[in-house]
Amino acid sequence: MRNRFAFQPRYFLFWLACFVAAKALFLLYYLTRTLALPAGTVPRIFGYGLRLDASATAYLCLLPFLLFVVGSLAGPRFALERLLRVITAGAGVVVATFTVADLALYGPWGFRLDATPLQYLSTPAEALASAGPGLGALLLGLWLGLLGLGWGLYNGIVGRLPTLLPGFGRGRAALAGLLYLALLVVPLRGGLQQIPVNQSDVYFASQPFANHAAVNVPWNVLNSLLLQNGPTNHYQFLPDTAADHLTAALYAPAGPDTTRLLRPGLQKPNVLFIILESFTAKLVGHLGGEVGVTPTLDSLSRTGVSFRNVYAAGDRSQKGLVALLSGYPNQPATSIIKYPRKTERLPHLARVLGGQGYSTAYYHGGELAFANMKSYLVTAGYQHLTERADFARQDQNAKWGAHDHALLARMLRELPRQRQPFFVTAFTLSSHEPFDVPMRPRFPGADEASRFRNSVFYTDHVLGQFLQTARQQPWWPNTLVVLVADHGHPQPGDSPNHAPAKFQIPLLLTGGALAPAAQGRQVLTYGSQTDVAATLLHQLNLPATNFPWSRDLLAPAPPAWPGGAAFYCFTDGFGVATPAGTVTYDNVARRVIEQDSAVSRRQLRFGQAYEQVSFGDFLGK
Repeated sequence: MRNRFAFQPRYFLFWLACFVAAKALFLLYYLTRTLALPAGTVPRIFGYGLRLDASATAYLCLLPFLLFVVGSLAGPRFALERLLRVITAGAGVVVATFTVADLALYGPWGFRLDATPLQYLSTPAEALASAGPGLGALLLGLWLGLLGLGWGLYNGIVGRLPTLLPGFGRGRAALAGLLYLALLVVPLRGGLQQIPVNQSDVYFASQPFANHAAVNVPWNVLNSLLLQNGPTNHYQFLPDTAADHLTAALYAPAGPDTTRLLRPGLQKPNVLFIILESFTAKLVGHLGGEVGVTPTLDSLSRTGVSFRNVYAAGDRSQKGLVALLSGYPNQPATSIIKYPRKTERLPHLARVLGGQGYSTAYYHGGELAFANMKSYLVTAGYQHLTERADFARQDQNAKWGAHDHALLARMLRELPRQRQPFFVTAFTLSSHEPFDVPMRPRFPGADEASRFRNSVFYTDHVLGQFLQTARQQPWWPNTLVVLVADHGHPQPGDSPNHAPAKFQIPLLLTGGALAPAAQGRQVLTYGSQTDVAATLLHQLNLPATNFPWSRDLLAPAPPAWPGGAAFYCFTDGFGVATPAGTVTYDNVARRVIEQDSAVSRRQLRFGQAYEQVSFGDFLGK
């Protein structure tokens, strides 16, 4: 017969076993990556991950252990066992859901589940679309399997709650239960050390996947919620004055005015700002990527202005949106778009141009409520918003919304009715997972990379058709077209989450407003999405002083960085790209991930300073 006072240790062991099983499932689900790890790494994943597993277990035991004490005092009238089973079942459903969501999202996102998906609670279908097609049944089966496994482990390890031994008083029973509750402090903190356990304690390998696999998902979700909502700058690398000095060097004035690209005498040209979903430089021929996937962009590079070394500020659509339209850096473990109070303090291209007499409109085939984008756009002052509900159902795919050809066709019909000058923004979506496009595949293969390649080709193709028709419109001669990606993509090649190849994106200027002498111009300076705002405003003869994180890519580069520099961040780290190469840094492990041989330590220190200062600015908004 089991001893009643072994119930609490058994309950702790039950949750610990659940987390070990979840870790094993993660490694099996990503078996290809697991098999690529060096020999002996997998046991170390379980060993190093045990501290976070124990910490998460202790959190889940707090309420049951407290109820155990209360139930011991209350006696048989208190339905302790039934209450414990209900609480455990509820927690089991949450843990299983987190585990399965993590399996679905780690592949396309490149980091373990944290608080990021909570941004998408109002649009869960759009968030799960990132998981790719055909996985629904598998994920449901895994979820049910996890619940079944949990039920079996509970009955096998915990079982029924034994009755109190004869002659053993309630007070003594409650005291014993209270002792177990007090002992949870040790696993909660991850040990007896001065600093509580954190992610860096389970990071042990040079391979990011091994470190990620050691992380406990429920613990990671809770920890990221606490970090992003706290007032502390967790990226404190340097004294504030030194960090400010290093960061400001990128924005120091460097000589004469910007290079003028527009026709002389053109007053208030229209601006058509098209954001291309997931367009990575890896598929853009004129940027050194695969040839034949983006013939429209490659043709425009010969007749327009092509920026050859531009990097996305982050790796999600809502982050790219803020970087492009507000010239504001991304945050490594959260996104400012989640906080309407903060986004209200950001500058906006739409607001600036609206103040100059421009009419403004925003077109997107998806739901603007996704990731809190609508509040950001409304704050920006767009006068007209077009989204998924405005399109016919036959023009929509099964996941995200209206196909890009429908989006561009609608915009083409409505632009003649737009009061000039106009600032019109369009955001495509067909090249987002699951890459569902209404076009016969151009490239063979059913794997993710092939489907992504075909979706990019489709969007590039319909963009070319749109531009061909637009050139015949009366508004075209007075219009500047900006084409830029919201972020890059791991495919093709399954680039690691930190890799610079994942972040390099196209940026092109075209349109009838360009001066003939600007056609075919290549801009080689290194820059970020955040620099698009100042570059555009200066072409329109408008100041960019309200965009302090934006640098004109057509002006001379700053003396400290003669070839320019591009900062980008990912969860949870950053990269800095310059003509010398790229350095990437892991904030959790507090060490360099990769560094090109010609990169100086100054470049790393600049990245640390930039992250420190920009995150401090975010906290102060």
